[in-house]
Amino acid sequence: MNEDLDDPRLTAVGLFAEAYTGLMNRLAAQIEEHRLSQVEFEVLMRLARSPGSRLRMTDLAGQTTLSTSGVTRVVDRMERTGLVRREACPSDRRSSYAVITESGMQRLADVLPGHLELVQRWYVGLLPETKLTELLGSLRTIRDAVNPCATAGSAETALPAA
Repeated sequence: MNEDLDDPRLTAVGLFAEAYTGLMNRLAAQIEEHRLSQVEFEVLMRLARSPGSRLRMTDLAGQTTLSTSGVTRVVDRMERTGLVRREACPSDRRSSYAVITESGMQRLADVLPGHLELVQRWYVGLLPETKLTELLGSLRTIRDAVNPCATAGSAETALPAA
């Protein structure tokens, strides 16, 4: 049993979880200062970085940690506060888009300077550029394997294959 506890796979998962949790804790307070939850911030970022600043609701669910019903609840709440709006999908009556509004873009613009400062201090600034590039490639490999829907509807999936 003791040999199993020293398995480097456990160390890899544990270090990743500890780093992620620590980073998210550092970022959460700054995001909340702008009257946003972490998930609302993530939704705004995903929409702002998507073609046309919009995503189908199902794609937004695939890109976040939310279920389709969870995305619906978050978008409902954000729609009430004017950060996003829904648009009907012209090609599929059953689908709708979540679209970031000007108010949502402004809230994001208010959050980003402090957010980027913290990301620099507690994440990317801790690594030399070569290690950061390697880490980003590794994280994409893992993300694509464990969450193949993570880029659904994004510019990343809209690019033609090379």
